[in-house]
Amino acid sequence: MSIGLGIVLFVIGAILAFALNIDVSWVDLQLVGYILMAAGVVVFILGLVFLMRRRRTIATSHTSVDPRSGDAVRREETSAPDDVV
Repeated sequence: MSIGLGIVLFVIGAILAFALNIDVSWVDLQLVGYILMAAGVVVFILGLVFLMRRRRTIATSHTSVDPRSGDAVRREETSAPDDVV
């Protein structure tokens, strides 16, 4: 969602900065367009960073034979890697 929001902010800012030629006395639309474009780039980059930081899990399974009964014993573990905060 944040990647799409960044693109939308950038497009609206570009329209305000480059496409509109309206003179409003109480606000500078070109400056507002540049601000929206910068905010769009920041939101887009943050969206990419958060997308790359997804949690990943590691599944490990061990199979061994019980020496008393001769049955196969299976143990499974699921954990997050240590480098993910």
